[in-house]
Amino acid sequence: MTDADDLRRRTAELLAAHPPATTGPLEFLRARFDAGLAWVHFPQGLGGLDAPRSLQAVVDAELEGTGAPDNDPGRIGIGLGMAAPTILRFGTDEQKQRFLRPLWTGEEVWCQLFSEPGAGSDLAALATRAVREGGGAAGTGGDWIVDGQKVWTSSAHLARWAILIARTDPDVPKHRGISYFVCDMTDLGVEVRPLRQITGEAEFNEVFLTGVRIPDAHRLGAVGEGWKVAQTTLMNERVAIGGSRIPREGGMIGVAAAGWRARPGLRTHDLHQRLLKLWVEAEVARLTGERLRQQLTKGQPGPEGSGMKLAFARLAQEISGWEVEFLAEDGLTYDDWTMRRPDGVDFTGREAGYRYLRAKGNSIEGGTSEVLLNIVAERVLGLPPEPRTDKDVAWKDLPR
Repeated sequence: MTDADDLRRRTAELLAAHPPATTGPLEFLRARFDAGLAWVHFPQGLGGLDAPRSLQAVVDAELEGTGAPDNDPGRIGIGLGMAAPTILRFGTDEQKQRFLRPLWTGEEVWCQLFSEPGAGSDLAALATRAVREGGGAAGTGGDWIVDGQKVWTSSAHLARWAILIARTDPDVPKHRGISYFVCDMTDLGVEVRPLRQITGEAEFNEVFLTGVRIPDAHRLGAVGEGWKVAQTTLMNERVAIGGSRIPREGGMIGVAAAGWRARPGLRTHDLHQRLLKLWVEAEVARLTGERLRQQLTKGQPGPEGSGMKLAFARLAQEISGWEVEFLAEDGLTYDDWTMRRPDGVDFTGREAGYRYLRAKGNSIEGGTSEVLLNIVAERVLGLPPEPRTDKDVAWKDLPR
């Protein structure tokens, strides 16, 4: 049984064999993965040691301050937070061996091809089609030919691989006719177009798929059970967005509090009362996130992550709105409207105007707040579900 002392010993051996000062970043990250110190709770040979998830903090603490490189989690967050746990749970041994190591080291960036122009909040209504070509009598093998359009795809312009859901059977109800694939973003049939946002940047994209050929070996889960696989991805996504570990007074509330302390001439009683309320709510959300992460050590994430994502979106918008109001005319400044395609989102390193504009997307991305409220009501609180008239209707017969 791996314990904290064993992990400290293994980390020390890694640092001795691969000193960060003289080892290239990629070489070090590969060695860390091979030593089982990437995700300690993953199986041996796949970046882990079958250790409790909570012991990851021991490794991270031992590496802190040594100059050891990280894998730039902001750039590869979709791979780390969504693709990896899905591949671990549903992938074949060959898929795990092929994809997990370069995913964790950052050699291969991932994106998520889920939402569509007509299937955002109602994701199961997606229309992208995957039609099998060839294959054996057992229902395996051959290729899938994919045609359709996806939208709001973060990092598609950087990605080597994508997790993709597509309709493989239009003759059954919408949730039952979906399959889940790993898509090669370098295929000639994949076209990525930038979507310029209110910030002036284009971290999102729309993706057009025309005759994209995906081998059946890149399917995750059984044919027609893609919605079940996607639920694992979506639950992990919401935990990744809303449940990231931050210190007390970290994140956006920390920026707001620092501005309050630095500019006493702008203070008013009303702004003070509102800031105190936001500070308390941010601390409650942070502690709730800690409790959620402790629950994760015992298994897969559940619907509780939807509540965390809800809280994150609301707080980000309220804190950024408070900050713009506090800074008065200075809060309206914005440094650069140049059309750019950034590697990620920076909620604390930019100016208040950027935070205010970018936070508007928090209640849409990763599941709209309205959908997440339904999930919390039905799956956490146990309230009656909303009536569904399309439950037993074949997808092809649904009005569009």
